[in-house]
Formats: sequence, structure tokens, C-alpha cells
Amino acid sequence: QVQLVESGGGLVQAGGSLRLSCAASGRTFSTYNMAWFRQAPGKEREFVAGITWSGGSTYYADSVKGRFTISRDNDKNTAYLQMNSLKPEDTAVYYCAASARSSSRSYVYSSGSWYDYWAQGTQVTVSS
Repeated sequence: QVQLVESGGGLVQAGGSLRLSCAASGRTFSTYNMAWFRQAPGKEREFVAGITWSGGSTYYADSVKGRFTISRDNDKNTAYLQMNSLKPEDTAVYYCAASARSSSRSYVYSSGSWYDYWAQGTQVTVSS
């Protein structure tokens, strides 16, 4: 069991930056793979970025590759999403997720069903 609490969302102009944080509690954080998803109004939830428990591998949606960076600090039980060069289409509610599973298949990290725990979500709004 793990509880996830997000912070760092807000309003930013296009081209700006924002960093989201996801603090975990309830179990050893280092054993969990972490990811960020987002959901815009009227759209399905989509994968944004993922990182393995060791931090050795990261995965990104094509739409954010080169602009977003996922990272983690296991000593602080926290995962981060650094978002640069933000675009209006990045506007969404962002959700942190955690999974205790493991796989050598990269595609599983982009599947919401692979994750067991979800944060409450934080709003990110990018204005033009």
C-alpha cells in the first residue's frame, strides 16, 4: 500500500516551465516504478512519462519528448516531472502513479492498467 500526494501544478504561459512533485508514503518508495499521466477535458487519460524503480530507465510520450523530464529521489520518497517549453495543449490534470510490478517490455510503462496507486491529480494550465 502506498499513498501519493502531488504538488506543483498551476498556471503558466506558453514557453514557461513547471515542476510537479509526487510524495509517496506507506511503503518503501524505491521498490515502486513511477509514472505521470494526464487527462484533458473531454479526453482520455494519457501516458506522459515513466521511470523504473532504480531510475535507470525512463519513458516518454512522443508529445513531450525533449521537453519533459521525469526523475526520482528515493531518499525523499519523491518523484518529479520537470516540464519545459510548455504548450497550451499540455493543459490537463496531471496524475502521479505507482506500480510494484516489473517488466522488460517498455510498452507496459505507458499502460494505466499497469499501475496500482494513483495520486489525487493536480491542474496544469498553459495559456497562450
